[in-house]
Amino acid sequence: MSFPNRVTKAHATGNDFVVYLDRSGEYEPTADEVRFLCDRHFGIGGDGLIRLTRPDHVSDLTDEQLSRTLAGGARWFMDYRNADGSLAEMCGNGTRAITLFAQREGVADSTEPFRLGTRAGVKILTPKGNMKPYGADVFQVDMGEWAIGALDAYEVTIPGTPGSARGTFVDMGNPHVVAVIEDAFASLPVVEELDLATKPEVNPKIESDQNVEFVRVDDIDDTAGSGEATMRVNERGCGETLSCGTGLCATGIVLRAKTGIDHWDITVRGGTLRVDVSDHDVKLTGAATLVADIDVLR
Repeated sequence: MSFPNRVTKAHATGNDFVVYLDRSGEYEPTADEVRFLCDRHFGIGGDGLIRLTRPDHVSDLTDEQLSRTLAGGARWFMDYRNADGSLAEMCGNGTRAITLFAQREGVADSTEPFRLGTRAGVKILTPKGNMKPYGADVFQVDMGEWAIGALDAYEVTIPGTPGSARGTFVDMGNPHVVAVIEDAFASLPVVEELDLATKPEVNPKIESDQNVEFVRVDDIDDTAGSGEATMRVNERGCGETLSCGTGLCATGIVLRAKTGIDHWDITVRGGTLRVDVSDHDVKLTGAATLVADIDVLR
């Protein structure tokens, strides 16, 4: 068995994970074990699994990635796996959940920024405590650099659902296509009525599989330079989730490109989060929760 007997269930705005601490590097899970632990019927259930370990215990990292991680000041690494067992570059909500877990385990300070290694680079998480309207145990994550493609360059459809929308590619260390629906380009149903149990299709096809976000603008305050939006997401490797941190950031980036507004409160099925976009980086603010410690009998 390549995972410890005791693991923890955690979530960040409903994006849920099985997490554990692996100080010595002896618990690198197999894909089958990830699928078992994340199975909602036969396992514990989760959108993904996170092993918190030392960077040099992550076997798929290249020497260059390891060097960059250590040079970035990260002494701990978020080894994230999708629920289907595949490796993932990054999970914005996962960074908050694993940092709260790291604080409890004594490897992160509850009052100081925490440098966390990921396959998409080092992320800095700043604890904010309780913060309305975002909740308790809130963290602001510096998600780093981003890149955006041509606006509305992709057609997004959902098999079995009539209509389509135009989507924009965003690279957050992992790939996203963001479709702002209920605008002049879209003929899909409203956000709340979409069937996101079915995997959306993106054309022209992107070489790597991608997350797909569907977004509605709810309000814009030009004086304050802020807006409100609603988002749903289908994540590669796990289907629809209640929240997606990198997807929220990708959404804020596309909304900024379309409206000129930098600051967004975005509501997903798991809650409301803050996205602040600049030319050089994007920051995500939201809550995290530790749910339970679980003894695995298998």
